[in-house]
Amino acid sequence: METTHEVFNQPVPLADYNLFETNRPLRDALKFNAPQLQVAPLQELGVTIGSAEMQTHARLANVHTPELHTHDRFGRRIDEVEFHPSYHVLMSAAVGAGLHGTPWAGTSASPHVLRAAGFMLFTELEPSMLCPISMTYAVTPALRSNAAVYADWGPRLTSLWYDPALKSFKDKPGVTMGMGMTEKQGGSDVRANTTKAVRDGSDAWGERYAITGHKWFFSAPMCDAFLVLAQAEAGLSCFFLPRVLPDGTRNAIHIQRLKDKLGNKANASSEVEFHGASAWLVGEEGRGIPQILEMGTMTRLDCALGTSGLMRQALSIAINHASQRNAFGKPLIAQPLMKNVLADLALESEAATALAIRLARAFDQPDDEHERLMARLLTPVAKFWICKRGSHFSQEAMECLGGNGYVEEGGEGIMARVYREMPLNSIWEGAGNIMALDLLRGLRKGDAVAALAKELAPARGQHAALDRLADALQARIEAMASEVEARRLAQDVALAVQASLLAQTAPPAVVGAFCASRLGGDWGNAFGTLGAGTDFDSIIQRAQPR
Repeated sequence: METTHEVFNQPVPLADYNLFETNRPLRDALKFNAPQLQVAPLQELGVTIGSAEMQTHARLANVHTPELHTHDRFGRRIDEVEFHPSYHVLMSAAVGAGLHGTPWAGTSASPHVLRAAGFMLFTELEPSMLCPISMTYAVTPALRSNAAVYADWGPRLTSLWYDPALKSFKDKPGVTMGMGMTEKQGGSDVRANTTKAVRDGSDAWGERYAITGHKWFFSAPMCDAFLVLAQAEAGLSCFFLPRVLPDGTRNAIHIQRLKDKLGNKANASSEVEFHGASAWLVGEEGRGIPQILEMGTMTRLDCALGTSGLMRQALSIAINHASQRNAFGKPLIAQPLMKNVLADLALESEAATALAIRLARAFDQPDDEHERLMARLLTPVAKFWICKRGSHFSQEAMECLGGNGYVEEGGEGIMARVYREMPLNSIWEGAGNIMALDLLRGLRKGDAVAALAKELAPARGQHAALDRLADALQARIEAMASEVEARRLAQDVALAVQASLLAQTAPPAVVGAFCASRLGGDWGNAFGTLGAGTDFDSIIQRAQPR
């Protein structure tokens, strides 16, 4: 019989490659923001997470999702979440790479930038299990306000050992931490929280409280401890709440159910109730929001980093596919319209990388006034704009693969997982409106406007469209009397900073195309609408993942 099932014109999946070595935009961003950085750890991480073996673990952790066990077979309350073994392999790799608390140990040059680059790379492998990694990273600035707790927990938060067992911190070489703020009646309006905190004595960790209430979103409930918000006598306050108490007994945290989410499948997000759970005050009573927002600032950085990593992964898969797939007589990547789409996606990805790494640099220099102001301004800007662009980006990248991109199978099945993950970072830690309003608050303080002008100054004269936008921003900021245009302002600040960074780090083809399209108006309302004079081949070649 004639053979009818010869398989051809199907691309080889993108696997067993070095994610760091092939990411030229990231390498250039690191040279610009941290020229003394030792990148050997990133080279090693790039090989590990680019392997087919680790891609299999990522797939399995998403296919075999977490399972909640509220009671054991004898009827005793246990409140445990069971994960597939591949989840723990991924967690061990992320902790071992220092993507959680190691920047606070201060053992390397530019530790926050180093960690940011690693976080972006790991996101390309599997983003959802990075939720507890991100929260563990973010907890230190807030937790330091309780010196006694931090003395016991701090060294374990920076340890390179991952131990998933639910037991006393004393018996673990490393720990993870989460946070609990939102409740079903309030969402982002945490001042509406109803969870109560009642004084319950004091001990070696300070003022102890009994916490009663609920949390509507309580991500990564198998972490060893959490920072939570609850109403104390003086108002909303921040508390340290461990899963296992110092005496070895389990705290009164009851997991009600796990969320059935659009994406983020490998990570367990839950609803919980506290039934007189023991917790210790962090900071001052009544100052819970500013206290825990120190943690929120760091996780917002990770939202920008994570989406940038997802963009890079989606772009890499799209280019890999288009380089091997033939249609209408030649490779897809040689088709003029596909070139336009891929080049446009490459511009967006590189701009996101440049802004996210620039923001990370600000956290490495907290004593520098300009960097402090940049951290304040660029955190909501990067969180808003990069994350807002993510969903549109992933849809277009998926379309480059056609039906293959919509299938949950094989190497290209990663694209469907990326697509489902993209909306999360825009929502988590404050959605778009919250970020835009936070930018307005930041611009009204101190010399923020002057700091923004200083940030843009090095790129002056590089492109007329960038100069026009930079000139207009100060007047727009000073004239803004209403919140109604806050999103547009956040967008334009992001674009101006991205263009300024690219002017200092990227080749002329990238800079010219980005400024002409995003700032100069030579662009449509969809990806793939760059002007005909764009140097498509140079831009795509720079973004090649192999």
